[in-house]
This record gives sequence, structure tokens and C-alpha cells, in this order.
Amino acid sequence: MKDILDAIQSADATPADFAALPLPESYRAVTVHKDETELFAGLETRDKDPRKSLHVDDVPVPELGPGEALVAVMASSVNYNSVWTSIFEPLSTFGFLERYGRVSELTKRHDLPYHVIGSDLAGVVLRTGPGVNSWKPGDEVVAHCLSVELESSDGHNDTMLDPEQRIWGFETNFGGLAEIALVKSNQLMPKPDHLSWEEAAAPGLVNSTAYRQLVSRNGAGMKQGDNVLIWGASGGLGSYATQFALAGGANPVCVVSSPEKAAICEAMGAEAVIDRNAEGYRFWKDERTQDPKEWKRFGKRIREFTGGEDIDIVFEHPGRETFGASVYVTRKGGTITTCASTSGYMHEYDNRYLWMSLKRIIGSHFANYREAWEANRLVAKGKIHPTLSKVYAMEETGQAAYDVHRNLHQGKVGVLCLAPEEGLGVRDAEKRAQHVDAINLFRAASAERTIQYSRNI
Repeated sequence: MKDILDAIQSADATPADFAALPLPESYRAVTVHKDETELFAGLETRDKDPRKSLHVDDVPVPELGPGEALVAVMASSVNYNSVWTSIFEPLSTFGFLERYGRVSELTKRHDLPYHVIGSDLAGVVLRTGPGVNSWKPGDEVVAHCLSVELESSDGHNDTMLDPEQRIWGFETNFGGLAEIALVKSNQLMPKPDHLSWEEAAAPGLVNSTAYRQLVSRNGAGMKQGDNVLIWGASGGLGSYATQFALAGGANPVCVVSSPEKAAICEAMGAEAVIDRNAEGYRFWKDERTQDPKEWKRFGKRIREFTGGEDIDIVFEHPGRETFGASVYVTRKGGTITTCASTSGYMHEYDNRYLWMSLKRIIGSHFANYREAWEANRLVAKGKIHPTLSKVYAMEETGQAAYDVHRNLHQGKVGVLCLAPEEGLGVRDAEKRAQHVDAINLFRAASAERTIQYSRNI
């Protein structure tokens, strides 16, 4: 791996130099093990600890197939699907790998007793398989996490509808939390040249997901002037939704859970911020009964920010805990887009407020290649910025996933893979200087939070 890293850090290495580099027989990767899928049996979700299930192993370099690429991973990041994988919820990902392994002789590679996880990366192409023409060894890239076979007509209008659509590193093996990753070549996109490796790796999954869910015609189709309710507005998903709303001329109403997170939203430019904990919203009386009075109180608070208007679009991802309130506060004819259920999958809402007011619920899952490319293009142009708050070593990925699981983080958390330190990989220092405060916004907030915590103890 040293020769690969030396070539990446060299200013003189050519595509031929990268193509001539010998591939190692194995590489380090963050894995879960098939024989540990019952590790947390009987525990409540919140008590399941990713630090116990995530391992750093040496694994063989996978065979390269047609239309694929091997990428040297400089940095990756932790998404909520990494948490789900690590706690084997809502089910073990080994079922995904087994099903994928039955598709073809080539996909059998993915059905292994270990799963290399991770759905983001920034790095350098090492090898390309037959049929790859747009990318070559030495190209600096990021990868989106949509893996499709595209042998069915269903996916050609929107690749997310392909019956063999999967999320790379979650429903496939050989993901990005590793020194080397295997991707389909149509997952690759140019690395934004003003960002470091860890900054470039951070937006990937969540940025593309937020773009489709909020901006794309496949999602809410946000327009100027829309009032957009964003749950978890300083988190991994919400921080990008907040930026898209602000950049697109909409009015974000940001919901957060602490003064520190409220301050981040305000620093991004949001004027309407609700600290749900400080204002004491309790949408459930108990585990089975919601409280419509709290929905109404919440709606009244929103209208104080919007000049009396109701919400046009709700950016939903908490799920069970908030969904009833989301449906209620949306205006007549408005839209609730949902892409996850981090507080529970069994949503409950009063359907009278949906059907009688002609509201729409839209399911949104990641993004197609075009949407991912557009989202990455906005990052490359400095219109949307990484929300990276903290970076971990690969050996600390279990702690990183634990922090995300327990909502101890802000924005995104990164993981260094081959990169020996933070701050490497910036190719356009002039462009970076124009946006450096926005790039470092979440880092600065995280540092301030650490200082305050230290003072308190």
C-alpha cells in the first residue's frame, strides 16, 4: 500500500504510473462478521454498540469485473446505514449479500462471511475493468452509492427503479470504509478539487439523498419561496437539506435538539430554528398514543416564523416519532417526503389530514446517477459545502458509528483510510480560500462544543 500512497501524494505520477503499480493481495477494511449476527440479540436498539461488532480486518482484493473499478480509498465517512449494518437492524446485511450472490457468477464474490461496509469514498482509480472508457488509473474521484445492473427496462427512466438496484457498501460488499474499494464505474464522479480527501468523502450519500428528496422532480420539486420543514437540520441529511433550501430560495424551518445545533443552522443562514427539546414538544403521550395538541402547538410555532403560512414541504427522516406531526403541519396540497425512519419504521398519522387536504407522501431513496452527479457538481462549484465535524482513524470507526447511533455528532463524521492525516488532497487552494469558512463551519462548531464540554467537567 505504501507504493500506492506514494504515487497518490506525488505531483508527478502519470496514469501509466498508476496502471503499473502492483495491486496488493490484501487490504485493511472495516467489516462485520456473519457469525456475529446474533451478538445483540435481546437488546434494545439504543443499547446495541457498534464498537463491539465493527472490526478492522485484512481481506483479499476482490476480482475486477467488466464495467468496474478498483479505487484506492483515501477517506470515507459514516452514514446511518453503517450504523444499521453494525447493529444488524432492521435485519442482517448478509441476507442482501446472499441474494446478490445468486444474480450471476460474478456477483458470487459478494457473498462472503464478512461484509466490507461503507457507502462513501474519495480516492484514486487504480484499475478499470473491460468496457470502462470514461475513467483511467490516477483519476481522483468520489463515488455515489447507487449500484444497478440496468438489464431491465424498469430502470432506464430512473435507475432507482431498477429491480436490481442496491446501495453499495450496504447491500453489496467491498464498500468504502477500507483502503481499497470495488465500485461500478458509473458510480464514479470527479473529486471537488478545492476539498481535502475527508471533506470530499463526506457529502456523497447524504448530499445526493437530500437532493433527490427535496430538489429533484422525483422528490418534492422544491421551488423558490417554499416553506420547508427540515427535521434534524444540523445532522448528516438535514444539514444538506438546509443548504439546498437556502441556495434554492426556499425558507427552511429547521428543527434541532440543542442550542449548539440551533447555532449551526443559524450560521448556515437559516432564520427559523426550533429547538424541540427546549420548547418541550412531546408528540407521543405514550408508546401507543400520539398527542394532537402537540401537533397543533408545533404548527402554531411554525406559523410564527412563516408569517402565518403552513409548510409546503416536509423533509422527513426520523419516522415514527415525528411523522404524525409532519402530516398535520403540512399545508393543503403540500408534500411530505420521507427517506428513512431512524426513530422507527411503523409510522402512524391521522389520515383525515392527508386525504381531506390532498397532501402527498413521497417515498425517496438515495438518488439516480444524474441526481448524484448534479449534487456533486454543486459541491464542486462551491454552492453546497461539506458538513464534516469530526474525523476518525479507520481503527476508530466503531466509535464513529457509536457516536452517530447515539446522536452525539453534528453533520457528518469522516474516516481516514489511506490518507495519513487530515488536510491532504486540495488541488485548488484559491477556490478553497473563497469558501473556507463554510467548509469549516461544522468543524468549528464541534471544536467549540468540545471546549464547552471540557469547561463543564
